[in-house]
Amino acid sequence: MPFGLLAWRCGQAVNSDFVLQDLQAYPQPNAGRSDGEASLVKKGVYMRHRYLLAVAAAFALTASAAAPGVALGSGLTFTNTALLRPDGGSEPAVTIGKDSTMIVGSLSWQLFQTNLWKGSFGSTPIFQGAVDAGIEPGVGGGGDEDFDLASNGTLHGTTLVFFFNPISRITQLGVSAIRCPNANTSNNFSGCSRQIIDTTQADRQWVASNGRTVYISYHDSGSSTLIHVQRSDDDGITWQKVGDPVVAQGSTTGSSTFNNDQGELQVDPTTGIVYAIYAAGQASIQKGTSANFNNVLVSRSLDLGKTWTASLVFHAPLNTALNNVFPALAVDPANGDLYASWSDAHTISVSKSIDHGQTWSAALTVSMSPATTAIFPAIDVRNGLVDLAYYGTSASSKDDPSAVWNVYLAQSTDGGATYSQTTVSNKPNHVGVVCTQGIACAPGTRNLLDLFEDAIDPVSGKVAIIYTNDLLTTDSSGNPLPQVVLAQQS
Repeated sequence: MPFGLLAWRCGQAVNSDFVLQDLQAYPQPNAGRSDGEASLVKKGVYMRHRYLLAVAAAFALTASAAAPGVALGSGLTFTNTALLRPDGGSEPAVTIGKDSTMIVGSLSWQLFQTNLWKGSFGSTPIFQGAVDAGIEPGVGGGGDEDFDLASNGTLHGTTLVFFFNPISRITQLGVSAIRCPNANTSNNFSGCSRQIIDTTQADRQWVASNGRTVYISYHDSGSSTLIHVQRSDDDGITWQKVGDPVVAQGSTTGSSTFNNDQGELQVDPTTGIVYAIYAAGQASIQKGTSANFNNVLVSRSLDLGKTWTASLVFHAPLNTALNNVFPALAVDPANGDLYASWSDAHTISVSKSIDHGQTWSAALTVSMSPATTAIFPAIDVRNGLVDLAYYGTSASSKDDPSAVWNVYLAQSTDGGATYSQTTVSNKPNHVGVVCTQGIACAPGTRNLLDLFEDAIDPVSGKVAIIYTNDLLTTDSSGNPLPQVVLAQQS
């Protein structure tokens, strides 16, 4: 979430300078890492506190019963494979190409880098290395990540990078653009090009493509939290800034400046329309005073990102937080139908658009017991098959210290008319509180960080889900060392 947003913790405004001062204790990449404990302090503690804005949890709401059309037990089965790393990992990403090539990424827990694996769907992917390590002298990676396998086979990636200097250590944040033609990640990414396309304080970037046209979106975390978009017309070689999904739309997005959480960026291959989803607060009431974002919006661009028009997907009562944490968005490449999903800290809901994001259906709650509390939606869709994953627990609140968490999937085979929920993980992936309050989180409550992802294999129609488990390994001090686990539908 944005560093530049105000933090409304205890009624005191805190800006990005506070965060930079707070991070001065953290060293440059690979400096002085004598053991796992030191590494965890340097990167892991930062990862647990890396977002300034406190995402307020709506933990006084009553859990909703699953709506008609939602059933328990789909008959799906999964294999779960831990992709263990000595430096740990969290907040993973996955993308699958048209030939079943699968790319898995993970933020290193102890090092300033983004780890990457490659394989075919159904196999155990092979570790390739750190895709953003050494991108420039004095720059570390692994702040955020997203990947996209384009229809022409090029792997596009983007990560949040950190600029270091010997005095203040971390002075600013930037956005990387990574390009690997033919998804060739061999020889330590020697065939890939890596560049930094923004150095003006950024956060939570996403990437999407349509042939050789590629888009990267990210927050301006330094001054406004507007959502910036850059476009490449040459398969990720050069980049240019285009329009902003929030600005110049009057009251529709008046709630969104200094007041939003940006979710995924998507491109409709049937039309070329670009979409951005975000949660925003109540205009003139919450702006600059609360992080309980009670609106979900989707902006769309018909002209390659130059101009945007926003539509309201869902509105909840004031102070109902729908940002637990990022809202999720998927477009069906078969017909352009859109699916938007979010969490209110208790349930996962989804809404559908069949007119390219102009209007949206009534929200449908898809999570149900034993996922009484469900957060972190992750969604993909193909040919009317919708796979919506989330973390869930039978506890009544995500703040229950005894909560036992698992990974769940709500699947629809009829274009979102009905859903069936199944358990994905073969063992719990976390026990205790899952905190979404950023810098205010207690140690150990934010090991899952802020998201995970799923992707459908175009060849088999089966889904892969990459998630975090902090119960598998520990560091040298006995603290949990989170790892990522790849679940693939059997």
